[in-house]
Amino acid sequence: MTFSPPAPPAFADCTPRQKAARVLSDALAPAHLVVALLLLVGWHSTTSWTGLGRGLLAALFCGVVPIGIIALGVRRGALTDQHIRVRRRRVVPMALSLASVVAGVALLHALGAPRPVFALVVAMPVGLVSSLPVTVAWQISIHMSVAGGTVMILLLVLGAPALPAALVAAAVGRSRPVLEAHTPAQLLAGTALGGTAALTFALLT
Repeated sequence: MTFSPPAPPAFADCTPRQKAARVLSDALAPAHLVVALLLLVGWHSTTSWTGLGRGLLAALFCGVVPIGIIALGVRRGALTDQHIRVRRRRVVPMALSLASVVAGVALLHALGAPRPVFALVVAMPVGLVSSLPVTVAWQISIHMSVAGGTVMILLLVLGAPALPAALVAAAVGRSRPVLEAHTPAQLLAGTALGGTAALTFALLT
């Protein structure tokens, strides 16, 4: 049976539990996590302003532009909300985001970006390409895919000190069912797809 998430209620009509879940879900949205991860990896790669600058450039193509694409879609009425609950409408913004990421990959390669930053930007389209065919037929959790991939990559970069980042994935995994956005199976599948990005990053660094 196909799972169709209901339209979210207005924030004012939410229960306190739903309000907390909405705040967490919005704060830990995929594009936000991508920007934070790129800045952190950029700084860590060289511990200099050069690395941070490359991270900022990557964040522009991989985070800021996708946020703008979704915001424009919501404003024009092509998308229902920033989380794109109607899965058939995910394809166009995901494809445009993929094009932006590919452009970022080309530019960072030309500029000789630090290897971890370049590896991370390459890993992102791998995750997007893995998600595209699935999301056409199934409401897989992109939130969980990015959150899970973020935690795995942080562990690869920072080691044990990154373990508290698992709380981020836990918060996302808890908030999405409260909002009736995903089933447990869709959350698990999203996490597994996040592993494809982490594996790509590991192979390239």
